[in-house]
Amino acid sequence: MSFQNKTAIITGASRGIGKAIALRLAKEGANIVIAAKSVEENPKLGGTIFSAAAEIEAAGGKALPIQCDIREEAQIQNTIDKAVERFGGIDILINNASAISLSPTEQTEAKRFDLMHDINVRGTFFMS
Repeated sequence: MSFQNKTAIITGASRGIGKAIALRLAKEGANIVIAAKSVEENPKLGGTIFSAAAEIEAAGGKALPIQCDIREEAQIQNTIDKAVERFGGIDILINNASAISLSPTEQTEAKRFDLMHDINVRGTFFMS
């Protein structure tokens, strides 16, 4: 299957696995919508939607960086609207954004539990 001119929205694509997937698809000529929160680099994490876009373009793809917190329905809709406006449609969705807690269950605070479910379940559901 060719990814040439296919459009992929990848959540959490400003760094890590999401960016790695984006770069691989970009090498195949895909259009990549980088849907992530990071517009300013965190020294501990690195990467922004803009730095990822530059790498994607250098790899041969077309990039559209959009700040998107998948916990917010309006930001999800904005991402979809901009992707369709720029690339004419969406062919692929990669729900990569996530939150994790490595603490034991009995030590996981309600606030952390809610964050994980807001991103990993609710956000993924609404992106889909």
